[in-house]
Formats: sequence, structure tokens, C-alpha cells
Amino acid sequence: EEELAGEIRSSYDNNKALPKVLHSSALKLYREYLAIGGMPEVVSRFVETNDTVQVKALLDTLLMDYLSDMSKYQDSANEIKKTRLVYETLPVQLSKKNTRFQYKVVKSGGRAAEYENAIEWLVCANLFSRVYCCEQIKKPLDNYKNIDNFKIYFSDTGLLCAQKGLRAEDVFFMEKELTDFKGGLTENYVQTQLIRNGLKPYFWTNGKGTKEVDFVADLNGSIIPIEVKSGTHVKTDSLNEYTRLYKPEYAVRMSEKNFGFENNVKAVPLYAAFCIE
Repeated sequence: EEELAGEIRSSYDNNKALPKVLHSSALKLYREYLAIGGMPEVVSRFVETNDTVQVKALLDTLLMDYLSDMSKYQDSANEIKKTRLVYETLPVQLSKKNTRFQYKVVKSGGRAAEYENAIEWLVCANLFSRVYCCEQIKKPLDNYKNIDNFKIYFSDTGLLCAQKGLRAEDVFFMEKELTDFKGGLTENYVQTQLIRNGLKPYFWTNGKGTKEVDFVADLNGSIIPIEVKSGTHVKTDSLNEYTRLYKPEYAVRMSEKNFGFENNVKAVPLYAAFCIE
């Protein structure tokens, strides 16, 4: 869809709404990507067959292969068990309203000392990626990260959906049953795109836990907040609080709404995440 991708990039650069028919087509492709992901063999199978059952079977096989790798490349049976627990419970973490990583979700009474090696292994194996909370909005952001406050995302949304046991059609049509998971899945997707573009995102909270901006990143020398919404409801109290405190050059709000620019907020449809760099 090179022509459509070109139109999307042009709309992103000019803050100009995409024609409705193209906007609808792009949203459909975006939802397909959520369910299928970007693993080369999986994408090829979908392009060749358009068969989501085959795609799901292939994703399930990949998940089993990764579980096998955990046994192959770790020495301790106890560490293998911990790594698998973290791996298998991440979709539950992302289904919560607060998507910050919580050890108690892995195991009741779980602590950092017990699972930090497992998390590190999964991050180093590029199965997971980690985003830290930034306590101060100053350069370099890495100096102000809170190493005890972080989120973890799958490196591929197709694998995440397969791990959750979802059918592709559930995601294509965003069934009501996905309500609790949509936010985390959408965040995960945006994070993979930011990483793909060479960015190192963080997230921000107001310290009281009442306001949170999903991502902040250095875009062309400016620290820009990026708020992510899974649908068309775009109320942004947290983003408003952030902009009041830090007065960024502009803010990005991602949702299923079309492109636009109003009150210093750049509206970016979710399918255009590849443009943010």
C-alpha cells in the first residue's frame, strides 16, 4: 500500500485530514496489523493465503518455540519457571487500567528481587521491551528515569494477541469483550513503532498517580508528550496537565480520529505511528 502510505505521511507532515475513504481503509489495515504483527513468516503467510487460522497457528508455534528457547538458554530450572511466568502473565498486565508492571500480577506477594533476572532475560532476548517512568522532563531523559517504575511490552503485537488467545477477527472488529485489553494493546503497538523508528520512549506521571502520559520522547531535539487512545474518545486530562507544567513545543494525541492540529495538539491517527520519528 505504498500510495496510501505516501498519502498518510503527507497528511502527517501537513496536519491535513485524510479523505474519509482512505482513513477508513488505513484503520482497517491498522487493525489487521494489530492481530498479525510484523514477524516476517507470519506476514508472508497472511499475504499469500489471507487465512487468519493459518496465521494464528503459526503465531502459536512461534510462542511455543520461544518457550522452548527459555529452557535451552537458561541453566536453572527455577529461573526458567520465573521467566515463563513473567512471559505468560504480560497480557494480564496490559489488560489492567494501570499498565505499569506489577510483580504481584506474576505471583501474589512477588518482589523485584525474585523476578528481575527473568525480566532482564526477556528484554535481552528482544521478546519484551521496557519503558521507564521519567521523573523529570529534562534532557537527557535517561538521567531521570525511575528504574523501579516501568512498563513492559511485547516486541510484536501479533505474538501478544496470540498469547492472549484472541482470534484475528476479534481484533479486526474490536469486539466489546476486548474493552479491558484495547488500551494496553494499542499502547503496545505505538511503542513498537516508536522503537522501530529509533526512538527511546519513556512515560510520565504527576507523582500522585492521578495523571499519566503514555509516552514522552525526544523528537528532533524537543521532548514531546504522546498520548494514546484506543478509539475516538480523546479526553486528555493528563495531557493537559503535562502541557500546563512543561509547555512543550507541541503535544501528540494518537487515536482513531483523523489528522488535525488544534490548541497546540497534533492529532495523529494510530495507523500513522510509523511517521513519528
